[in-house]
Amino acid sequence: MRDLRSPLSRVKGLGSAKDGTHHFWHQRLTTLLLIPLVLWLGFSLAAMPVDHATLVDWVGQPLVTIALVLLIGTTFYHAKLGLQVVIEDYVASHSRRTIALLLSSFLCLLFGLVGVVAVLKIAFGA
Repeated sequence: MRDLRSPLSRVKGLGSAKDGTHHFWHQRLTTLLLIPLVLWLGFSLAAMPVDHATLVDWVGQPLVTIALVLLIGTTFYHAKLGLQVVIEDYVASHSRRTIALLLSSFLCLLFGLVGVVAVLKIAFGA
């Protein structure tokens, strides 16, 4: 099989990173998981009265707690994947790109953990 890359790109090791398909499918699968979760959350909140006690009781139900944790985790993982694509496409400087990727990954993890801890704290009444 003939290599169609230029001699310079062969020397630099440029070519397929062999990671795009994996990233693409994770983005699509998280989207498919988020659609029913967001619809469930929207319809559930729209159907219940707006008061603190009702919301706390609702979050305390085991299936609701699991669904909310799944929603939060999936949302921030999906956000991390999307931010990664935008940063890789639009930040030209390698050092700035690396810092931005690390910062966005850290913030998505931090906000996701804060959300999950908040839901679990409400669910277990701590």
